[in-house]
Amino acid sequence: MNIGATMRKPFAVAAAAIGLGLAATTALPALADDTTTTFTITGGALTINAPATSNLGSVTSGAASVSGQMGAVTVTDARGGLASTWSASVISTDFTTGGATAPETIPNINVTYSPGAATGTTGTGTFTPGPGGIINVPRVAFTGTELVGDNTATWNPTVNVTIPAGKVAGVYTGTITHSVG
Repeated sequence: MNIGATMRKPFAVAAAAIGLGLAATTALPALADDTTTTFTITGGALTINAPATSNLGSVTSGAASVSGQMGAVTVTDARGGLASTWSASVISTDFTTGGATAPETIPNINVTYSPGAATGTTGTGTFTPGPGGIINVPRVAFTGTELVGDNTATWNPTVNVTIPAGKVAGVYTGTITHSVG
């Protein structure tokens, strides 16, 4: 019996197994294919919600003005934009009672609006109240700038109506309209 030949066989088998193991761990797949995968996030709407009704209170005949908070106004921006903006505006009609004659009409030039600070915001961005003022023409109520993704802003504006002399007693009704774009 040849001891050297017997000892060489296990060594040769071990060396072959190691060689095969190395070849198996470095081998690449015979076939490969990549798949480009996509999905879409769709943007929603830009909306504004204001109270359906608001009561500024009651004053006696001959009072110079009436003033009160209108209630929460909220802009909801679900467009999902990057560096987007929005601007909310406000305008008023005349306020009238009875038959809307001159003594029964308070012109919208006598209506002022003050948005005040935001009472709540969500999302990323800068939310700024407008300067306020007479709302016989559209005025900036609030703005959102540098917006990222969805956001909201809520404020509770103060409306003041200066009552000219010679107006009759009654319930005066007007429409204050908010819009956003």
